[in-house]
Amino acid sequence: MIDAGPLLRAYARRRSAQLAAVDPVAAQRAVLRRLTARAMQTPFGRAHDFARMRSVADYQRAVPLRDYDAFWAEWWGAAFPRLAGITWAGPVPYFAKSSGTTGGPTKRIPVSPSAIRANRRAGLDVLVHHLAHRPESGVGAGMALILGGSTALERLAPGIHAGDLSGIMTAELPLWAAGRTFPPRDIALLGDWGEKMARTAEGSLSRPITSVSGTPSWMVLFFEQVAARRGGGRLAHWYPDLELVVHGGVGFAPYRDRFTYWLEGSHAETREVFPASEGFFAIADRGDGEGMRLILDDGIFYEFVRPADLAGASPDRRWIGTVETGVEYALVVTTNAGLWSYVVGDSITLVDLHPPRALVTGRTSWSLSVVGEHLIGAELDAAVAAAAKASGVTVADYVAAAVLPDAGDQRAGHVFLIELA
Repeated sequence: MIDAGPLLRAYARRRSAQLAAVDPVAAQRAVLRRLTARAMQTPFGRAHDFARMRSVADYQRAVPLRDYDAFWAEWWGAAFPRLAGITWAGPVPYFAKSSGTTGGPTKRIPVSPSAIRANRRAGLDVLVHHLAHRPESGVGAGMALILGGSTALERLAPGIHAGDLSGIMTAELPLWAAGRTFPPRDIALLGDWGEKMARTAEGSLSRPITSVSGTPSWMVLFFEQVAARRGGGRLAHWYPDLELVVHGGVGFAPYRDRFTYWLEGSHAETREVFPASEGFFAIADRGDGEGMRLILDDGIFYEFVRPADLAGASPDRRWIGTVETGVEYALVVTTNAGLWSYVVGDSITLVDLHPPRALVTGRTSWSLSVVGEHLIGAELDAAVAAAAKASGVTVADYVAAAVLPDAGDQRAGHVFLIELA
């Protein structure tokens, strides 16, 4: 395998210089201007008078907040799956299946070629931030182990497919990445998760793995699969060249102690990312828990709304030019796949503005409030992590629910069902 390190380091130097020069407010204004110009002649653009927009305020007055159900009812449902030219001027060859709601059917989020290219560049930005921290990294000399769902795609119409975003990105893998990812196509297509993990564990042990990525829960289960095949050990023994563990998708706090265990003796570092079916939003450029840097210059315009305001007639809609740190917001995005002021469903808090860095605090629909305590996902994660540490145990997963007062017990509270490792 050819060492891609020199090319990767050259790219990283150039991209790092670009990121250092980004003015957050100017970058977001420019992104919104490009997006509205691209969609100006679509039915959506004409209905919202994109041709006359000159500012963020113009855009926010003309385009209301919408969730998936509203887009489906007003714009996508009648034409599905042929959405080219409706809310986005270009083709829409893919739909990312997402179950990011608390109940309801699976969503199918439009994915355009522009969005695919932006996702690729975000993946490279993960390596850019890694190389900024470790300039002599050898991550480009090995293979990336990717733990995701099935890469099989469902054919909806000629040239239009749906599936997990990981499957879409695998189908659109650029030539330079061929042979640099694991598992191979025959394993990646498997729908049986147990079989897929078993074959991935067995096959990866003979590969020069330099990075691993996935959700923390999946990675922990995978590490256990590998340990069972090797009679124990840790990541340092199985993958001696491992440098980078990329995690995202769920809160990391309940899994931090288990990762500390599996990474003991390894020189690998962890790096959090914030990807979604709607786009790749942010990447950690500093230490664990210090916030993820928003990607401001590549096809996504961000708005921030307090969760309690989402259902209001005139919500207070902030953007990078007006947002505040330390406030919990629902994330709203406008993207290069034809999502306009789309309520993602994730809640975040910004910890910095120059550059903007965010912590994911949970889902807007995930909270516990029996007597007005309004606990969010991040607080529940922190409580479980603290209890586990105090009890000397390691958590595999947990669920929490409300306990309401009744005739037998007038007290209100919460019940946690915790699965130990």
